[in-house]
Amino acid sequence: MKALIIVDVQNDFLPGGSLEVSRGDEIIPIINHIQKDYNLVVATQDWHPENHKSFASQHPEKLPFEQIDLDGLEQILWPDHCIQGSYGAEFADELNTDRIEAIFRKGMEERIDSYSGFFDNGKRKDTGLSGYLKARGVTEVHVCGLAADFCVYFTALDALTEGFKTSIISKATKAIDKGAFIEKKNNFIQNGGLLT
Repeated sequence: MKALIIVDVQNDFLPGGSLEVSRGDEIIPIINHIQKDYNLVVATQDWHPENHKSFASQHPEKLPFEQIDLDGLEQILWPDHCIQGSYGAEFADELNTDRIEAIFRKGMEERIDSYSGFFDNGKRKDTGLSGYLKARGVTEVHVCGLAADFCVYFTALDALTEGFKTSIISKATKAIDKGAFIEKKNNFIQNGGLLT
């Protein structure tokens, strides 16, 4: 059985949002259209406390997109985004959520970021997504959403390590940095992933 994982199609990642992905809104009609092709549809949702340590605002003298060491992990400092209960954290109004059977929230721990829908960045906490998919008999996952070079990529990479046949749906994702995504895409393919 194959499942569709919709990653972080939230207002803060869309044009006008605090961490917008250029033309990120263009993938929403595609995601809505393809949902019917899957037995199971799940979604991830960035859901940060307002004092999350991945936010540049929590580090005086630091600017967004600088890198720091956070408890032994390399951390990019982001603009405040997807704060729990905020408009920016909500799914895009245009996204059809009727077929989304389960939502897996991530990034809730104050001191560690979570790009992947499966684990936080230090693999310290499991979101339960892998167990959920396996319990439903899923053997193949297709990943779409935002952003291609971060949360989509790391979700897809972890899906591979969890034993799922995994594809990234190229037409249903957009990257923050297209150049960086090309490199990550090659790594994903070398690890056994597919691009569709």
